[in-house]
Parts: sequence; C-alpha cells; structure tokens
Amino acid sequence: MFIPSKPAYLMRFFALTLLAAALTACGGANAPASSSATTSNAVSVDVPDRAKAAAAKSPDHYEFDATVNAPFVSTSPDGRRDFTVRLAYPGAAPGQPVVWELALLDPRGKTVQQWSGEEAIQGAPRSLTIPWAGRTGAQADLADGTYAVRLRARAPNATVAQLVQGSAEQRINKLLALEGGHPALEQQWSVVLGATPRAAMPTFTAMPVGAQATAHRLSMPGASALAVASSSLPYTIYYANLHSQTNDSDGGGAIASCTSSQPAQTGAFGPAAAFAYGKTAGLDVLATTEHNHYFDGSSSTNTSASPATARSRYQAGLTAATNFNSANPNFLALYGMEWGVISNGGHLNIFNSNELFSWEYNTTNELFGDRFIAKNDYAALYAVMRQQGLVGQFNHPDTSGQFLVNGTSLGYSADGDEVMVLAEVLGTSAFSSNTTESETGRSNWEPAFNVLLERGFHVAPASNQDNHCANWGKAYTNRTAVLIPNGTVLSKTSFIAALKARRVFATMDKNSQLVLQANGRLMGERFSNSGPLNLTTLFANSTGRTVATVQIFEGVPGRNGTVSMLASTATATVTPALGQHFYYAKVTQDDGKVLWSAPIWVTQTSVVVTPDTTAPSVSASQSGTSGTINFAATATDNVGVTRVDFLVDNAVKGSDNAAPYTLAFDSKLLANGNHTLVARAYDAAGNSAASSAVTFSVNNVSATYNEVESNGTIANANVLSTQTTVSGTMGNTTDIDYFKLTLAPGKKLRIDMVGPTTTDYDLYLVNGSGTVLTSSEGSTSSEMLTYTNGTSSSTVYIKVASYSGSSTTVRYTLSLSFP
Repeated sequence: MFIPSKPAYLMRFFALTLLAAALTACGGANAPASSSATTSNAVSVDVPDRAKAAAAKSPDHYEFDATVNAPFVSTSPDGRRDFTVRLAYPGAAPGQPVVWELALLDPRGKTVQQWSGEEAIQGAPRSLTIPWAGRTGAQADLADGTYAVRLRARAPNATVAQLVQGSAEQRINKLLALEGGHPALEQQWSVVLGATPRAAMPTFTAMPVGAQATAHRLSMPGASALAVASSSLPYTIYYANLHSQTNDSDGGGAIASCTSSQPAQTGAFGPAAAFAYGKTAGLDVLATTEHNHYFDGSSSTNTSASPATARSRYQAGLTAATNFNSANPNFLALYGMEWGVISNGGHLNIFNSNELFSWEYNTTNELFGDRFIAKNDYAALYAVMRQQGLVGQFNHPDTSGQFLVNGTSLGYSADGDEVMVLAEVLGTSAFSSNTTESETGRSNWEPAFNVLLERGFHVAPASNQDNHCANWGKAYTNRTAVLIPNGTVLSKTSFIAALKARRVFATMDKNSQLVLQANGRLMGERFSNSGPLNLTTLFANSTGRTVATVQIFEGVPGRNGTVSMLASTATATVTPALGQHFYYAKVTQDDGKVLWSAPIWVTQTSVVVTPDTTAPSVSASQSGTSGTINFAATATDNVGVTRVDFLVDNAVKGSDNAAPYTLAFDSKLLANGNHTLVARAYDAAGNSAASSAVTFSVNNVSATYNEVESNGTIANANVLSTQTTVSGTMGNTTDIDYFKLTLAPGKKLRIDMVGPTTTDYDLYLVNGSGTVLTSSEGSTSSEMLTYTNGTSSSTVYIKVASYSGSSTTVRYTLSLSFP
C-alpha cells in the first residue's frame, strides 16, 4: 500500500491530515495517445472523517468541490510529473458517489491520455495522486509545447446512480452527463513539456503600485523596485484580497488549530486584527466579508438571539474599518457582508452597505438585520443594491444552480448588471492555514465567469483567498488588482469608483501586472467602434518572470453562447461583426501562474464613430413638502440621455429612462426637515454628470400623533392612520398606552422607541384580545420590534408600559416604518 507524503496544501474546504487507503481503478498505466481508458495508478487516500462535524457547524459550506494540481513544469528530462485530484463534499451522506475524468490535451486540444474513476465519499475529502510517465513508452515522441490538464467531476444523485449500468468507463461517462445531483465541475490548467516557451510581448513600462505592496516586496530578499516611467499608464495598482472572514461569522481561526470554518462567532480574531494582519502581509486592501446570516450567533436561525445585538455587531465591523483607515492612510480596510447560501443559492459579496441584509426572524418575529431581503431572491437583492449605490462580487460561482433570476442560473437582470462588478475566477483553499504564500489548493471558476459575460453581465475577474483562518493575504500570492488614477488617494470612494469602472485584473502573482487595450482604450471600458479593432496585451513583472502563453478571448453579451479564443498572441487586429462584443486577455507565466484582464466591451457599428467623451448637462427641481413630492430633471446630451437617477441625501431613490425625467416620491419615507436632491444623467457612452444640489424641506402633515388620554385599554386605544411618529408620556409606573392601527396583508412593521434616559419602558404589539404578538423588553426605554402581518388584513395594537420610572414632562417617541 502506497502512502503519499502529506501535501503542502489542503483542499478548498478542509485542511486535514491524510490517512492511507489505496484504491484501484480500471485500465492500463500507459494508455496510448488519444485513449480514454481508466488507469490503475491513481492512488486514493481518505482524509480523516470530520465532514459530519464540519457540516453540522458550517452548513453554509455544504457543497461539492473538485480541484486538480497540475505542476506547470517538470524537473525530469522526460517531463514526468504527478497530478493531484482532490474531491470533497462536506455533509454528504456516506457512500455519496463521485465520478471524475482527467484528460491531458496536446497543443491542438487532442486527448493524449485520459484517466477516470468513481469514488464513494464517506464524509471525508479524498485525494487522488495520478502519475504521468511523460515522454516514455508509447508517448516518447510527444513534441515540446504547452499542453492542458482538464478535470471534470460531479456528484450525481446517489439513488439514480445505482440504476446506471455498464462497464466502469460507461458508468463514468453516463454519470458525468447525468441530470440531477450536483452539476459537473470543470477546470483546466496549462502544463509545459520540454523547454518553457516565451511569448513575444509589447514593451510595457510598469505602473507604480500601492505603498503596502511596494514595502512588502522590497523587504523580500533579492527583490527590486519596478522601474516606473512617466510614459507608463497614468494609474497606480493596488493589490487586494476581497474575500475573507473573521469571528463576526465563521472565520478568524487561530493558525495553530484552524482546519475548517469556525462555529459562528467563536474564532480567535475579529476585523481589527484582520486589517492589521493584512497590512503586514503586503496587501493594499483587505475586505472582511461576513456571512450575513451569522450575525445572530448561529449559522441557522437562532430563535433566542437579539436582533439589536446582531445589527450592532455589523455596525461595529464598519466602525473597525473606519477607525483602521483613519490610523493607516496608505491601507484600505473594507467591511461588508457575504450574502446568501451556497447550496441552491450562491454567495456574493457586498462591499459598501451600511445596512445588514437578512431574511431570518427570531421566535418573536423580529428581523435580525436592518433590511429584509428574501433568501435566494437575487433579483430583489440586485434592485436594492442598485437603489443604494452598492457594488458586489460573485463568489466561487458554479455554472449552474446558483444566482437564479427568473429560473435561470447566473440569471441576468439590468439591476444585477449595474451592481455586480466582479466575479471570482480563482481562489485559494478557504481553510488553508498556510502563512508562507505557498498554498497549492486552489479552485478555478473561469467557466462561470465566461457564462456571466455571455449572459450580459459587465464583470471583471477577481482572485481572492476566502480566508477562514487568521492568515489574511498570506495563504498564496494571488490578488485582485485595481487601478486607481495617479494622484488619487486610496479611499473607499476611489476604490469603489475603480471597481465600478472595472479597471481590474486578477493575478496569481502579486508581482505582476496585466492590461488589455483596444484602440488605446483601457480594459473595463465600453465604447463604440467602426473598422478594425487593435487589441494589445501588456505585461510586467518585478521579479524577472516572463510570459509563456498569452490568449485573447472574445464573446457576445446576451448571446448566452460560448466564449472562444480569438488569438494566441499578445496583439491582434480584428474587424468585429456589427453588434456587441467583449474581449479579455489571459496570460500564463513561465512558472505557471495565470493572470486575467478585465474585459473591454465594444459595440461595432458600420459608420465611423467619434468617441463620445461629452457628459450630459442636467439640472434638478422639486415641488411639494408632504404627501407626494415631485422630483424633476432637465437633461441634454450631444448624443442622447439614457437615464436620470434621482438621489436624495446621496442615495438613489429612483430613475427615469425617458424625458420628461420625473419621479413621484412619498414624503413619509423621509424625516421632517431639510434634505438635498441631486439628479445624475447618463449617456450611452457611460458619461455622466450630476446637477447642483437642490435643498428642500419635508413637513409630513400629521406625521406625529400626540397621545390623547385616556388610552389605557384596548377599547380606548388611540387610532393611528398615516402617522409615522407617536409621542406620549407615562404618568406613573402603572400607566399603559395603546395605539391602534390596521396592517395590510403581508405588511411589515418596525417600531423604534426612545424614552427618558432614567426610565425603563417596554414595547409590545398585541391583537384585539391582548395576546402578545411580539415584544421588546430591554433594560432601558430604547426598544425596537418588528412584525410581519399574515395573509389577511388585521388590526393590531401598540402597547407601551412602564417597567420602572415615569415622567409627565419628558416624552417617549415611537417611530413607525414599513420596511
């Protein structure tokens, strides 16, 4: 029995000690070229069975995953090397079948050799070591060149799989194509046979990099500064890790003991520690993005938790980031949420929300977050994000079964296209405890990235570490690189603006730079073109690495087809067909590390188009102070206005796509007092301009209801109609006040109470019989409760009672909102 040495990395989901348990598959060890026989020299080893416990404490990571480690170069003259396939399905039932197929493809895409097998997952990850003999035997005459290793794997429905008949090879082929169960996963990596090639690249003067990345690189032995010239592109590159967790959810595990995700809020380290660590790791930007449904202290609904505590914890994370940024001006700390669940859902990061989004309520019907968004309702989530000016990232996306909109996986919506700016193409093992940047466990989601682009999303590629252990940024050398104009201070504002512009590339090498240009336009841009399109791939590296292969890919937004390779050279000239197109570059270095550029989006026309760089002109006006307030804008453009957004107090409240540009707005959604209105106009070229701010006042007539005594019984309750504020007093410690209101079917109600500081008033919502529907009984007079009405209209009663203290002069205030 062969026991492989402990690998240098752990799977994306488990970092566990390997035990020996050899398995054999069918077929010969040296199948002839183009064969599809299975092989017997794949050594399978089980990792200790901790999956059940891991699934119990981290159901959010219940997902099938398959990765392959394929060394880019070989130290042997004949090119022999071992490939390592790792399979995991945490929480799967014992005996869950998994089928896999590994193919070595020559430079023309023809199969050289193929291995396949069927494994039974017993709750533990599995590692398969697959030796390839290189240029020996029947493959002795293989030519030098760049080959590819392609892995396909899936976990089919176990019951259906039992019915599949045939030989081992037939079963594997049928199960890989079988409907149901987890969809097939696929990833592909380049490998070199013979001398490492060197691609011809245009001369490119490197751009400056952020202060942290510069200082960290120069502290390494033998490193040198990038030579930066004034002729370089006018941007500074900031290297970021935009996906990690702390003990606000299931991360922050101490390195010495971290082997998986942590039970909710039990990790050793929180956001402040993560930001400090990320800075020392040489990151310019670290985003800690916590699972939105962990803030109640549980990975599932914690029925006894306090919503106020959950919301406060999210706000504390935002404050930690703000405080760290104030003390560290050359570093950017971001705090946000990872929204959703993986299985039958999909994780996405939201980087700039001041609210916690939630779908969970406790037993007293209180929402754990600030804003309700139904679980897996991505269309609604995108709409809210757009309204609030938020941006997001698709995390480790699958090609099917995730991010459904109108029943379509990775489904497109105009709102989603506006707010989703990034999609991960590569990530390192989420549970790695590596602190030497040498983690080899990594997953590739380039196929899903391509699907998103073909759906019509304008997303740039990202490469992050999804750290759950306390090694933020140090697991591997991969980064998401963002370009910010020279002279612009690194800040949350400038960073989010760069993400919105998609000035981004993803890299496995923190010392490399990649830019794609088209007719001089920069990656991330959208523009119209006629005639030839000249594409140029630019590359730089500070440690002497060169480019082995370069590829330029093309596709069509909204076609829902297949992305194809346009060229295998750094430059290419093409005259696109009329219509929309996108192009992005992919570079593989001489050490096998890969970079992906953001796409360029081109609309090809039949006439010569002068680039439109003229922003619209726009002015705003407002009328009304209560009830319906009318916003209006006058906007003109040299080509045409496509949309006008109306922003109140810097938040988008609505849009109009056609003149006259107007928006009717409910005054009750704003507090009484002064507010500012700004109209922002856009044209088809992406130019935009904002109007001057217009100050207006809101005076919600009858917005405040002053208590009328006596209202100490349900029968004598004060009746509320359109009021959103209630004011009253507690005459003594036995005083009770009731207020009556009617809720429409499905209506959500939130009540915030503020009372005298020396008292303890409690807040209740009851029905006509006095039965408590929900309550808030804190130790002060600051209380909050939420309630969602049933399927029919109902009358409810707000009850305020004194637990201790009273005042006839200092009033309590109830603020009613309907989220």
